[in-house]
Amino acid sequence: MKIVVQKFGGTSVATSDGRTKAIERIISAKQQGYAPVVVVSAMGRRGEPYATDTLIDLVKSIHTAIEPRELDLLISCGEVISTVVMATSLKALGHPAIALTGGQAGIYTDGNHSNAQIVEIDPNPIMNHLANGKIVIVAGFQGVCDDGSITTLGRGGSDTTATALGAAIKAEVVEIYTDVDGVMTTDPRLLPDAAILKDISYKEICEMAYQGAKVIHPRAVEAAMSGRVPIKIKNTFSDAEGTLIAEHVDERVITGLAHISNICQVKVGPLAGDAVQMAKVRVLKTMAEARISIDMIGVAPNSIFFIINGDDAEKARHVLQEAGYQIAVETDCAKLSVIGAGMEGVPGVMADVMESLDKAGVTVLQTSDSDITISFLIKESDLPKAIKILYESFALGKI
Repeated sequence: MKIVVQKFGGTSVATSDGRTKAIERIISAKQQGYAPVVVVSAMGRRGEPYATDTLIDLVKSIHTAIEPRELDLLISCGEVISTVVMATSLKALGHPAIALTGGQAGIYTDGNHSNAQIVEIDPNPIMNHLANGKIVIVAGFQGVCDDGSITTLGRGGSDTTATALGAAIKAEVVEIYTDVDGVMTTDPRLLPDAAILKDISYKEICEMAYQGAKVIHPRAVEAAMSGRVPIKIKNTFSDAEGTLIAEHVDERVITGLAHISNICQVKVGPLAGDAVQMAKVRVLKTMAEARISIDMIGVAPNSIFFIINGDDAEKARHVLQEAGYQIAVETDCAKLSVIGAGMEGVPGVMADVMESLDKAGVTVLQTSDSDITISFLIKESDLPKAIKILYESFALGKI
């Protein structure tokens, strides 16, 4: 049995036209000899009937405090409604289908409400329905824990449902349908003519997501990677080829650019005395105790510097000054990352990027790197021209 998992997001199931397009995709897969397993998100966004945010607003109009267990029970409803609507629509067209909650589909999680982790998937419920000729429609974003309570998977939960199921039932491919034509080389809001990637590796797409690209959640990719199931990002509303995410693709020195806005750089120092090393440790512990996440950590002989989310700037300033440290804060920055599996072990990539940024008049405040990523801290106002020059210099429009 050839199985395809197809996931349709909120924009694909929110309207009658979207649902019609999604159903056409499902029926087409069946006609091509696949057994479709369909994962659906909730229908629409805040203000629209049955959207998850609408359900939350309804209950919070009664009382603002909702227990985590009850909140999960509530916000799982949107996906359940979508499953029934899609299954009923397929049956009306003569295609046997069945709607399942996450628990009914065999998805078991830990008890961390609102951000649960999948611990096990029993493939038998879905496989039995497929053997009986049914199209299986599964509510995304949810599962059940040991005590039978419904849990939700947090951000990117429906994508994670799809890829985890794909690995568990040994699907040929997981197709994730959205309202864009695929994964772009950079943010189209900053570069409208950004190209669509034909393919990208698991490792690269995870790194792009971690570095700010709004693509697919890293947890979803990791689930697919564990079962070596390829992912295809496609547009519900167009016939574009989409982007293949797989283990082995042609390696490029630079595959894409990602960025995180609203960043501040914090410099602590000068640190004096015989215990400078321990002073640096205490700075890091001060940040941890204040629950402020830090990144791009740099160490100089008498100082330490790092970046934080701009929303934490005043809090960081307060706790560090209270601890007796001299600090300088550079606001209105952005972290721009260059990602490519082919850069590993290739000399000169950093120099080439720095040269391009210098030509565009972009000042680099700080850098960091890993095996497939080089990140640059720049002023946020320089972000559009930095992306444009790197896109042109490395011919990212021709990938």
